[in-house]
Amino acid sequence: MTGEAVSNGLKKRIIKEIKVNLDKCIGCRACEMACSGFHAEPKFSSTNPARSRIRVIVEDRKDVYLPIRAGDYSSAECAGRNTYTINGKDYSQCSFCTVSCPSRDLFKEPDSDLPLKCDMCESVPPLAEPMCVQVCCCDALTYVEREEVVDVKEVRRDEIDLGLESLISKHGIEKVAKIVAQIARTSKG
Repeated sequence: MTGEAVSNGLKKRIIKEIKVNLDKCIGCRACEMACSGFHAEPKFSSTNPARSRIRVIVEDRKDVYLPIRAGDYSSAECAGRNTYTINGKDYSQCSFCTVSCPSRDLFKEPDSDLPLKCDMCESVPPLAEPMCVQVCCCDALTYVEREEVVDVKEVRRDEIDLGLESLISKHGIEKVAKIVAQIARTSKG
């Protein structure tokens, strides 16, 4: 995110978006594979759709495919449990939700249960477009950038803050602190 001063505590920042055209998505899931490969350690050493920051929700009988990207983490389950009927089929509100939350396993690291969030494949050197957009053969995913004026006081939580909060809520602060202390000791010597 880049920013330039505008005035009185406001600044411009670049908002990065991936737009989805449902009429073009064929459900090939190449976006899931590219995303999981890009985020593998080392990069592209494996592909595991469970580690992907984008998932394609499928309705086979109607050939409807909906790519959904991982959004922010929420430590609480949402209060809404609405059901939506689309073309005669009922979907829960969770079907279209981008949030990683305690009530479902979607957008969580399979080994650690840490929440996953789309980072637009930020890397050094930076990519022109996120991997999912690059591999989308049907142009169902397109990358756009736009400017927005925001209040400088806006605070963004870091991934490590969210990850630690998630681990603490699952395992308790004592266990997490003990493991962090062990890692600190072993990395020094």
